[in-house]
This record gives sequence, structure tokens and C-alpha cells, in this order.
Amino acid sequence: MLTRGKALAALNCQVDFKYEKNNKEHRTIEISNRRLIVRRGQCFDIKVTFTDGYNPQTMGLELIFKTGPVPHKSRNTIIEVPLHSDSINVKRWSAVVTSATSKELCLTISPSPRAIIGHYTILLQHCANKDVKYHLGNFVVLFNPWCPEDEVFLNSDTQRNEYVLNEDGVIYVGCSDHIFDQAWNFGQFEEDILDICLKLLDKAPKYQKNPKRIHRKRALPVYISRTVSAMVNSQDDNGVLQGQWHAPYTNGVYPGQWAGSVKILRKWNENNCKPVRYGQCWVFAAVTCTVLRCLGIPTRVVTNFDSAHDTDANLTIDKYFNIEGEDVGISCDSVWNFHVWNECWMQRNDIKAGYDGWQVVDATPQEESENVYCCGPSSVTAIKQGNVDEKYDTEFVFAEVNAHCVNWLLLSDGAKVKMDIDTEQVGHKISTKKCGVDEREDLTHLYKYPDGSIEEEEIFRNANIIQNIPQPEKTLYVSLISDQPIYKGKPVSVTVVISNKSSVEKVCNVRFWAKKRKYNGESGSQCIKKYKKELTIPPNEDTKIPFEVSYKEYGSFPDMFNQMKLMSMIIDTKSQDNALAVKNIILLNPIIEIKMLNYSAEVNKKVFLEISFKNPLPDTLTKCVLTLEGKGLIKDQITMQCEDVPANQVTKIRQEIKPHKEGKRKLLADFDCSLLQNVKGSLMIDVQKDKEKCEH
Repeated sequence: MLTRGKALAALNCQVDFKYEKNNKEHRTIEISNRRLIVRRGQCFDIKVTFTDGYNPQTMGLELIFKTGPVPHKSRNTIIEVPLHSDSINVKRWSAVVTSATSKELCLTISPSPRAIIGHYTILLQHCANKDVKYHLGNFVVLFNPWCPEDEVFLNSDTQRNEYVLNEDGVIYVGCSDHIFDQAWNFGQFEEDILDICLKLLDKAPKYQKNPKRIHRKRALPVYISRTVSAMVNSQDDNGVLQGQWHAPYTNGVYPGQWAGSVKILRKWNENNCKPVRYGQCWVFAAVTCTVLRCLGIPTRVVTNFDSAHDTDANLTIDKYFNIEGEDVGISCDSVWNFHVWNECWMQRNDIKAGYDGWQVVDATPQEESENVYCCGPSSVTAIKQGNVDEKYDTEFVFAEVNAHCVNWLLLSDGAKVKMDIDTEQVGHKISTKKCGVDEREDLTHLYKYPDGSIEEEEIFRNANIIQNIPQPEKTLYVSLISDQPIYKGKPVSVTVVISNKSSVEKVCNVRFWAKKRKYNGESGSQCIKKYKKELTIPPNEDTKIPFEVSYKEYGSFPDMFNQMKLMSMIIDTKSQDNALAVKNIILLNPIIEIKMLNYSAEVNKKVFLEISFKNPLPDTLTKCVLTLEGKGLIKDQITMQCEDVPANQVTKIRQEIKPHKEGKRKLLADFDCSLLQNVKGSLMIDVQKDKEKCEH
């Protein structure tokens, strides 16, 4: 019998945490089979064997769970659980003895479905003699979308498999007229990623200031998602990614080169939490998805095409042009070709009822929220209903999908003439990956009612945003027509169509120009094609003017999306009646083809690959670099220098890899060179078990 006051170090026992069994049941076995990682609100089993003569049959016992810095009962960071109940209580921390001998004690333990997530220490102590303590070990608790009592409960196996367990993703980019997908390796179950994600929570500035008080908030998915939104960007903290939307990308990586989150998170961790250079919206969203899925919150990556950035919160995107069609830069508002954010599934117990479910969380640093560069969680239901006062940042997201665009002509005397109002330009084809397949799912109907509908008018009224912007009366119209798709290296053909809807002829100044454009709405100051002429447009007729922009004229682009902004402005010389047309087009890169030369792939056996693509340009590609990565296939990344690729020629590259995990694994390829950025390709490889090991 142990006496009161005996030193803690003298109390010896062995603990079997049944890592493989428990982690399989808690769906964390992909993270590790060498430490205990459980989900809250779900039981796990351990066995304690005493080696110092202690007899668990003769004493009353209780478990102590500790988490966070300076644990204390009043902050719920120390939990005491007596071992006298006959059954598990699923609504709180509980434990039962399933069997006991003079040397062994078998326990079933259930963390509360509202438990703080993160690292825990577990101790066993005598109820009457508090000095009799055994340090049993450490484990990690995560959110549990499979538990009905958890705030992140998602009642669909199909969705849980996709939004929690799937490590492969697809991110949609481009423009609403031509959407293309980009494969992404989330890699949330790589073993070191969990510790990096928990470290990210520790590094949040508010946590650093008062960790004892803030730690208990880690039970709340609202707090976790908001913290991750702030910490994935580095705008006002030592967050994971530094944003950069223009060259040069000195001492860093151009955002389009990333194909997965794992290398980014590891680099942040290895470099003493210094921001990784560089990220843009889809990279911020992808890393956020990795962190939140790792912690157990169902998360998906969502793309809003023609996404408004309303800097002055008036629900209009105002653009001012001079007589030459140049943006004079009075307004900071913009419309991005696309913007990528996340949706997380959770209850919203912090606001009034009716707003549970998918919540927008955006880590791209656009505007401050409560003095921090973060956004959300904002209920998708609240956005659709126009309830913009519901926290967090619902008004901002509402504008991203609903803002109206007003174009102004700034005359030389300073007068402003309203050219047109487009109530339907913003918020199209809101997209995410479908569950279980690499196909696009359209979510637009979840965010907004159809443009121009009675419901939309009511929602705007509900949002206290009445658009009293009269449309100018028009008899002159212009539109731009171009063939799609267009591949880089080929000429761009476009037709300006001018329509005179009046009964009299009009003498018009016609202007057309083409500029290179970034996906976030920024256009270069230099025109790559320009046209100016005075034309007479007959009454009630259309006049067509064809143009062609050659590869020699457009050349390289400022980012990987190869976007061109086409504009045409028409002004009646007598009445000053005017019209403006804007069209954004994308020139497509070639596609990388990947072939597996083996008949099949096995764990720890070499797989031989052939990677090929055709140079579509009339120039030789130099400084060629190929990067390969894929969770379970390659430990980190493979980067290789490649030979120059002559004009219009096909290049083939041989490479071998050695898979280290079984199952369906996606290999991602990225090719960069002097004239093409971030040419992508992917291949799904079904990796089988090592047959030789299985036979033995």
C-alpha cells in the first residue's frame, strides 16, 4: 500500500493506449499509429498495468485531464472524472472501468463533445489520497463531425469523407466564361501537420497575450475558424503566408507554383514561424482548408467568379474612365475574375437561431475585421437572406456576390457622366468540388437569388441597401464577341459590335483597346492593341469591327492566368450618348500528360513515369523546371531542371518515384519556364500493398 507523500516519480505503470485500434475508430490512423489522437464525444480504450505493487481493486480512483498552459479547474483546463459510474455519459467527460485485476485496469474514456481541442495530459489518482498519482501519458483531442453532440456534426458520410477525410482537392480558377480546375494536395493527415496546426493556434497574438484565458475558447469552432483565418495570412502577425500580387517575387515562390499545403506549413514551422513567400487567394484558402480539416472541422474550398471587392461598403463598384478609356484610379473598388475562400460546417450558437450550416471563412487579407485581417465565419444563409448585421463580416461577403457595377466617364472639366450600371456583373458560378468526384458543383443558389428576381429585390431591401441609381436612357450599345477557348501562342480574334437603336444616324468616336490583366482586377497601363476612329452608324443598324491580337503583340503575362482585358467605348459626338463594353478572356496553357509505365504500383516499389507536353509557342522554352509532389507518393517534392523545348515540339521526361502509402494517391506536376508559368497536370495512382510483405 502506498503511503501519503510518496514521490510521484516512484509510482510506476505501463500504459497501452491501443494506438492502432483507437485511431482507426476515430478516423485518425492516417495521421499516426504511434500516438493517441481521438475525436471529442467518442469513446476510446486504454489499459494500465501497475508495476509497483499498486492494486486498483482496493482503492477509489479518478482520472485527471489537463490541457493548456497553467491548467485550472475554473477555466475547464483541468477535468476530474471519477471512475464509479456504470456507463458513459456522452454529453460530458466520463470514464468507466471495463475490467480490473490486482495489476491491470482497463478503462473506456469519452471526452466531452464540447471539449477543448488540442494536447492533453492524463493522470490517474486515488480519490482519498491525492498524492497517489500516475502519469499515464499524452493524447490529442480533435473536433468530431461524426458526433451528434459536437457543434461541427455533419450528418452525411459522403460529405464527411469529402470535407474531413479527403486529402486531395480541386480548386476552380479562371473566369466565369472559362473555368478550369487546379489539383491540390491538402495533406492534412501527414503526421507533423497536426502539431503545426496546433502551433499555429498558439502563435495567434490574442492567445500569446493571455493564453490562460483564451485556451478554453478552443472548444468553439467559431473561435478556431476565425483564428485560422487570421493566422494563415501574415498581414498583422507571424502568420503562415505573405501575400503578393505583383512581380518581382524575390526570395520566394510565385503563388502559382504551389500545388499543396504541406510544404508551405512545414516551411513556416522550420523557419521559426516566419511567413512563407508568397500566397494569393487560392493558396490562402487551400492552406486554411488543410488546417481546419486537420483539426476536424468540415471544410471546402469555394470560388466566386466575378467577385467584388467593395472597399467603401456602399454595395457599388464604381469605376471612372477618361475620354481615352483609361481608369483614372479615383476608386479602390475592384472586381476580381475570381476569388477563393472557404466554407466550414458548424452550429452558430453565438448568434440567433437559423444560421447553422455552411459558414464563409476567408484568410485572404482584404479588409480588417475587428482590427485584424481575417473574415468570417459568416453564415451562407444570412448572406442569401441579406441579414448583413449577423457576425462576422456578412456585409462584406454579401457585397462580394451582390454588388452593382457603375461605370463613369470623367470629362476634362471634371464632370462625371454615368455610362452604365450593371446589376448582374458580380457573383457568378460559385463553385466547389463535388463529393467523391473531381467535378464542379455550383453553389450560387445557396448565396443569392437569381439576378433581377423579385426575391433579390426583397433581399436588398432587407439588407437596408436601396439601389436608387437610375439607368441612363440609351440608344447606343456596344458589345465584344470572341471565340473560346483560346490557347496561348494563338491569335486572339474579337469583334466590336456597335448597335444604333435610334431612327437617326450617329457619328461616334469609337475606341478599342486590349490590356493584360491580373486575376484580381488590376490592368497594366500599357495597351497591347489600340484603335481610335470616328464612324457613322446608320439608324437601327449594327456595325461590326473585327480585330486580331497576335502572339507577337501580347507575349507573356503578369500571372499564370494569361488574362486579357478587352474594352470598347463609344461616344456620340452630338448628344454625348455613350456605351462601354468590357470583356475578360483567358488564354489557356498546354496540359501536362503523365503516364505510369509500370503495370501496377506497390508500396515501397519503384514506379516509372513519363511526363510530356507540347510547347505551343513559336519560341524555344528555356530555364525549364519540373516539380512533382503527391501525398503518399513522394515524401516532400521532386524538382528537376529540364532541357530547352524547341518551338511547337513535344518534350518527354522520365522520372521514378517510390510510394510509401497504399490507396488512391494523386500525383501533381508543375512545369515552369521562361515563357510559360505553372503548366499543370495530375495523375491518380492506385497504390497496392507490398505483396512480398503480405505473403510473409
